Amino acid sequence: MQTRSVMLLAAAVVLAGAAAAQTSDPKAKVGTFTNPLLPSGPDPSVHREGDTYYYMHTLGDRLEIWRTKDITDLAYAERKLVWQAPPQPAPNGVAIWAPELHRIHGSWYIYYTAAETGHSDDAHRGIFVLRNNASDPLTGEWQDMGKLKTRYTGIDGTIFTAGGKRYFVYSPYVGPDSVLSIVAMRDPVTLEGPETIIARPDQSWERQGGRQILEGPAFFQGPRGDIYLSYSGSACWSDDYAVGLLHARPGSDLLDAKSWTKRLQPVVTKSEAASAYAPGHNGFFTTPGGETWIVYHANPGPDMRCTPKRSPRIQRVNWSRDGQPVFAQPSGASERLAKPR
Repeated sequence: MQTRSVMLLAAAVVLAGAAAAQTSDPKAKVGTFTNPLLPSGPDPSVHREGDTYYYMHTLGDRLEIWRTKDITDLAYAERKLVWQAPPQPAPNGVAIWAPELHRIHGSWYIYYTAAETGHSDDAHRGIFVLRNNASDPLTGEWQDMGKLKTRYTGIDGTIFTAGGKRYFVYSPYVGPDSVLSIVAMRDPVTLEGPETIIARPDQSWERQGGRQILEGPAFFQGPRGDIYLSYSGSACWSDDYAVGLLHARPGSDLLDAKSWTKRLQPVVTKSEAASAYAPGHNGFFTTPGGETWIVYHANPGPDMRCTPKRSPRIQRVNWSRDGQPVFAQPSGASERLAKPR
């Protein structure tokens, strides 16, 4: 009996060693990744065409497009400088923030925030547009289409299409608040009709850091046709900066503020365990396999404010039985996640 016990113990040790070797085998990690994807990347956005992902983030004085087949492998993505802030005084000369790449009717558009040269303040900010008619956004010529004629000064413009209509949403400055406003679009560079404020910073979690702020709107659609707009609440220099959510039912009049319902609590918040502070300014993308993913930035430590140290992260969004999005809290470098499929 003693000899058999020793043999069984030895076999168990061998099996345990084999299992440990398997988990430490680099090949076992091929289908996984960890966050963050890069050490720097504030205000990230992702656009997918076929099996190719295009990525952008805030660089302050220029716009670059990154291209990759594997969105988790951004460190090795192809990169192309496509626009530089003009050296002469210009309405879009400084504070180049929050770029988003979109493809509309065969042309490419970049929507981005900028401020007038010599005036990096709220009263001189706006959303500008570039257009490229080439089939490949890393080639061709990017044309400056100017500033969108919004009712207010503001930041963080995004566009989306629902029910065959195109909409523009941004974060205007209205009194002491930054709010979310929506307006119809006649074409990709022209707004049409009145603007409607659809959300204000009326929850305590949206008022951290000494400002009342809603910003960074991002659109995605549910499996049953529901319309969702995420946003970031509070000041970006607060560790309690977080992601909130608005919802409109299928077929709603999206220009009517009553069509939108706000979740009273944020859907993504800081995680000390994951070393993810002030998570926000997110976007969404779908994979070739139909998965929905969120991309967002977060600081790797507390009290790091709004600097380039904000790093991009991605996580899958799941869906409840009744078609509501289910968000995971931030993951860190110690948690391996399955790659997008």
